[in-house]
Amino acid sequence: MSSSAAVVLPPSSAIPGITDAGLFCAAAFIDGERIGPEGRDSIPVTDPATGEIIGAIPALDAIQSQRAVDAAQAAFEEWAGLLPQERSAILRKWFELIMEAQEDLARIMTYEQGKPLSEARGEIAYAASFVEFYAEEAKRPNIESVTSHLPDAEVEIWREPAGVAALITPWNFPSAMLTRKAAAALAAGCTCVAHPSAETPFSATALAVLAERAGMPKGVFNIVTGRAPEIVEPWTHDERVRVLSFTGSTEIGRLLFRQSAETVKRLIMELGGLAPFIVFADADLDQAVEEAIKAKFATSGQDCLGANRFFIERSVYDQFCEKLAKAASALTVGPGIEDPDIGPMMNERALAKQRQHVEDAISRGARCLTGGEPHAAGSLFYTPTVLADVPDEALIMHEETFGPVAALAPFDTEEEVIRKANDTEYGLIAYLHTNDPRRIYRASRALQCGMVAVNRTKVTGAPIPFGGMKQSGVGREGARLGMEAFTEVKYVCRDWR
Repeated sequence: MSSSAAVVLPPSSAIPGITDAGLFCAAAFIDGERIGPEGRDSIPVTDPATGEIIGAIPALDAIQSQRAVDAAQAAFEEWAGLLPQERSAILRKWFELIMEAQEDLARIMTYEQGKPLSEARGEIAYAASFVEFYAEEAKRPNIESVTSHLPDAEVEIWREPAGVAALITPWNFPSAMLTRKAAAALAAGCTCVAHPSAETPFSATALAVLAERAGMPKGVFNIVTGRAPEIVEPWTHDERVRVLSFTGSTEIGRLLFRQSAETVKRLIMELGGLAPFIVFADADLDQAVEEAIKAKFATSGQDCLGANRFFIERSVYDQFCEKLAKAASALTVGPGIEDPDIGPMMNERALAKQRQHVEDAISRGARCLTGGEPHAAGSLFYTPTVLADVPDEALIMHEETFGPVAALAPFDTEEEVIRKANDTEYGLIAYLHTNDPRRIYRASRALQCGMVAVNRTKVTGAPIPFGGMKQSGVGREGARLGMEAFTEVKYVCRDWR
């Protein structure tokens, strides 16, 4: 465990180019109070591109975790009792402040997460879009009138805020995953306790600073930093936490399921993926290659929506392999602040997985068309890699790689490729490239996943219900469904005589 004495918190100038020093905040937020790392156990945060410490966050304990729930519970009645347009106005102001601070927020993200600066800017805009969307949805609570089935009775269905919501967010999209959850919960009238990844906490604390400036009342939006087991486990056992929203691995999702069972929480989980990328012979190959680069190498491959298994119809397989390898080899690699195509892996575990999957596939007969080794840019960089002729039994065809390695294999029939695409416990998204409208319909129906992207990669956004099937998660985020997930349904039947 790191001690506060061992970690020196640098000034905000440790993030070059920040114009608003107050956004680089090394503090947890509980009940309107900022809790810094000074004099307590703390966790260093490093720039994955260089390994240099950029700051430290307080490693809070179960007592502080409990205190955050106390604060959220105490604030709940007043927040839920506000007029919807009053909550909307605060969310709208939060959105405006996020967009005004887009460049500073992007730089903070790049230094703590490593993603290319242009991608970080895009994520900030994406994160803000959820706040804007739910600022509008907050004004439209769903009270449904139902034709009565009883004489002399009026029937209504109400949606009411569920209570305190616990939000657990990952390191790969540290801003967007927080706002997608928090904006929906806050719009519904819930109060929040949020735990960001200890590897990327400063994006979350910066958003908390802006929420505070937007007029968010104390106790409504709490950020609790530290190590996940000490922070999150108490929430799973706390009856006052009525909703738990988690984005992360399926393994941790299963654990949270078990821990939350005794308090019967409402769960919203976006878990692992193993996305197939299917290309039929009638597709536009150049377009398919362009979209494959986006689907595989965005966020340096560290994306739950990243394509993992590429299935190419045999008659165009060699052409596609050649084109994709050429495009991948042209990608630039370097520190995110230099805005390359590919930044560093988040940590050594991520880099080791790339090595393992590549070595395993080659040992089973796969061919490495480009890459296949660490990159000279630094200790956590991996060269964009394309593997051909990857057999079904290779690890990469069954485990999420979460890095810049594409695994290609040929197929002969539609039935064969649909069977292979579905042969996994995961079902988050599938990418489908074909110009046959009948095949588009058949395959979209047959693919066992929550989302299908046809002849494109970009499909996400605030108005759409994001989520998967099977062990890729439960519930949906975004869209109206995302706000409804933080509500309870109440049925009222009253005599009108």
